[in-house]
Amino acid sequence: MDKRLERILPRVQKPARYTGGEYNQIIKDKTQVDLRLAFCFPDTYEIGMSNLGMSILYHTMNSLDFVWCERVFAPWGDMYEEMKKAGLPLYALESGDSLDHFDAIAFSIGYEMAYTTVLDMIDQAGLPLHAAERTELLPLVFAGGSAAVNAEPMADFIDLFVVGEGEEMNNELLTLLRRAKLENWSKRDFLKAAAQIGGVYVPSLYDIAYNDDGTVASITPKDGAPEKVLKRILVDLDSAPYPTNPIVPSTEVVHDRVNLELFRGCVRGCRFCQAGYIYRPIRAKKYETLVKQGIEALKNTGHEDVTLLSLSSSDYRSLPQLCDGLLDYCESRSIGLSLPSLRADNFSMEIMEKLQKVRKSGLTFAVEGGSQRLRDAINKNVTEDDLLHTCAIAFAGGWNSVKLYYMLGLPTETDEDIVGIADMAGRILHCWRENAKNKNRGVKITVSTSCFIPKPHSPFQWEPQISKEEYLRRVNLLRTSINSRNVVYNWHDADTSVVEAVLSRGDRRLGKVLEEVWRNGGRLDAWTDYFSFERWMDAMDKHGLSVSFYAERERDVDEVLPWDMIDVGVRKDHLRREREKCYTSTLSPDCRHQCSACGALRLMEGGKCDG
Repeated sequence: MDKRLERILPRVQKPARYTGGEYNQIIKDKTQVDLRLAFCFPDTYEIGMSNLGMSILYHTMNSLDFVWCERVFAPWGDMYEEMKKAGLPLYALESGDSLDHFDAIAFSIGYEMAYTTVLDMIDQAGLPLHAAERTELLPLVFAGGSAAVNAEPMADFIDLFVVGEGEEMNNELLTLLRRAKLENWSKRDFLKAAAQIGGVYVPSLYDIAYNDDGTVASITPKDGAPEKVLKRILVDLDSAPYPTNPIVPSTEVVHDRVNLELFRGCVRGCRFCQAGYIYRPIRAKKYETLVKQGIEALKNTGHEDVTLLSLSSSDYRSLPQLCDGLLDYCESRSIGLSLPSLRADNFSMEIMEKLQKVRKSGLTFAVEGGSQRLRDAINKNVTEDDLLHTCAIAFAGGWNSVKLYYMLGLPTETDEDIVGIADMAGRILHCWRENAKNKNRGVKITVSTSCFIPKPHSPFQWEPQISKEEYLRRVNLLRTSINSRNVVYNWHDADTSVVEAVLSRGDRRLGKVLEEVWRNGGRLDAWTDYFSFERWMDAMDKHGLSVSFYAERERDVDEVLPWDMIDVGVRKDHLRREREKCYTSTLSPDCRHQCSACGALRLMEGGKCDG
């Protein structure tokens, strides 16, 4: 360990974040590998180590015998300042080596508010900030994650993006980089070759022109780059890599448990939900595979909880069999089994009884809209009767805590819809009084709202976001409409939602804003401790860019969108049709009842969608 680090650690919070040495970490002889890769998560250790995608890719990239992939996380503020004072550069946990020892630096970006932290970590690595200034092939800086479906705000800083699922794509890219390194390719030649790998987007190989009104006029590929970059997927999840020996964190993390991914994609098609579209088509694991993987991971880690993950876990067809298979192992060992992402329209007493065998947790339902008309408009196929029936089952089974999530500012929302949220909370309270086993324990109903953010590649990508002032007005309307002490109301702050909307639908001109924010101290903007709305607004003003243009402007359906060079599999005409249905509150059937012909099946290469 570096002597400077030894002196620093006693002075910072949670020093185990920065030491490495965890159980199941992968150590290789660096003299025996051709490529060293720093796998960076632009947030704290606790967040990154809870990310299943990072765990999977860490193991898949290390499965290449010529690669050593090591982890790097963003330091918290106290450690950040101590490192600056000591002149200690950003380093990888496995070897302790600074990032100037690495051939490639890869970022996993799942959230737009992490962009400034990415810039900060590039700088901490001692690299020039802009991709154009890094003229040598190595170190290559690339990024993936859900934010890559609109990479344009980060186009100035990242050499290339991997779009879609990276288990196979990353290894193909690293194989090409190894060849380029051994054969002394130029960076330009490598990028042109990398652009031919399915799912790889190289921003420097696309020229962007703008109209006088600031909209995008054209996107022109060059040097053989594809007109559209089609995302990559894994067809067969049962044979896909899954680490049953994940690293065991040496300090408490957000999700300190075994995470089992049931399926990718979602059968529902909620019109506001980007994830439901960019992760299509639906592919599920067999429950036998999941039982085997879950038990192996528990044995290899000593974790005391298992979480069943997906966008809508209660839609997993073999959920009862999966719960039975896991509980045969977990129940006698007091290992908890949890199921987030519940649907109010398919929650059953059978599943509830299985989940409460070890320990009981609160129930959480994403209702999203305050009236049936609005829920139909957003294709959230959940009725009031569904929700009340589910709550009645839960209260009769001994639950006394329910969390309800809603969005404010959805297209077509009215004040009546907002008041409807308070009315629904009141009806759930009445349901508890009628069905609760033990009324002496009381009940807690938590209503949480966030501000609707229009996202690329969703039917609402053309919709405006309501203004910050209007969002706060709607928050106040709901707050004053709730009049029971048993109902707690929490709301997401408007400032972050505004900036997120700007970045979500942004173009390359926002790169100057990102750099300005970072140079003025912006980092860890996903945390309220560090986020400064004024800093972002000042940067927008300085560079002559408007929040209303990016966040609050309705797009014309024929407008060239900044992310139009990315193809996630779902056709744009399908998104348009779904948007039109919103304005007549017309439901679309879920994928299991009727295929919507969205286009995602073309990604399956002969496979079959599990919808």
